[in-house]
Amino acid sequence: MKDLDELRQGIFHGQKRAIARGLTWIEQGRYEGKLLAQQLFSHAGHAHVIGITGAPGVGKSTLVNTLTLHLRNQGFKVGILAVDPSSPFTGGAILGDRIRMQDSVMDTGVFMRSLASRGHLGGLSRATFGALTLLDAAGFDKILIETVGAGQSEVEIMEMAHTTMVVLAPGMGDDIQAIKAGILEIGQVFVVNKADRDGADHTVRSIRSMLALSSEHPDWMPPIIKTVAEDGRGMEEVSQALERHHQYLIEHGLMDRYRWSQTEHVIEQAVSDLGERLIRQARLNSDWAKRVIDVGEGKIDADRVAEQIWHQSVQEE
Repeated sequence: MKDLDELRQGIFHGQKRAIARGLTWIEQGRYEGKLLAQQLFSHAGHAHVIGITGAPGVGKSTLVNTLTLHLRNQGFKVGILAVDPSSPFTGGAILGDRIRMQDSVMDTGVFMRSLASRGHLGGLSRATFGALTLLDAAGFDKILIETVGAGQSEVEIMEMAHTTMVVLAPGMGDDIQAIKAGILEIGQVFVVNKADRDGADHTVRSIRSMLALSSEHPDWMPPIIKTVAEDGRGMEEVSQALERHHQYLIEHGLMDRYRWSQTEHVIEQAVSDLGERLIRQARLNSDWAKRVIDVGEGKIDADRVAEQIWHQSVQEE
């Protein structure tokens, strides 16, 4: 495929038009996009992937914008994947993050893309893995993935990112309780943003006391950093903490483990996508209503119906 070869070469050379087109193919789920991501995978694995998660309203997008400017001043090329809620009308991303990141996206050393979650749980988009593979192969040093902001369900980011940064803000009521069951365990760096507000020190103490009870980080004690992203306060400390964790992963030989975890995740996602596609096809089949009635009346169990649907799809292929 000549177009695919030319696009791949454009991505290797960091051409923004090629990168944008490739990301569109991947997000649309096109065959060419899947093939492109597959071909680029062996050329990826060099970037430091940083996940940024936390509840809505803590200032994640502002922090990403300010952190990106700081990383650019250090000479890093930065790719940003901002997972936005899907529009209920078009299914596309509601581009709030792009609006709040104008300072960053005008930089030639920055590429930012909003990805629609399209109802996908876990705070990410189905296209996230393919998109970060493309940005990695395009030569970006740091790839920032901002999750959609759905709260404690956003643990999927740990499958994608080398370093996960959890962002909180004081005065948000049950912010610590909200993350206790999920997000707290996945953070390698904690940021208390909007630290000029009352209650910042209390939030820091709460995180520190909960981390002391956790066994998730036996060799790495997550730092807790106070920031005011709007004026850049704390960004130097954040970038230093991220770099220390990156070096920690390299020194302990953990980067390969993350590569393995990422690969496992993309296989699991492909299997899940296949199952959902089979369900959509089965519902269009003329015998779907009969199967529903038979299961409801106890004539056949749901597992047996699932096997029938699977065998039917194999025969049709």
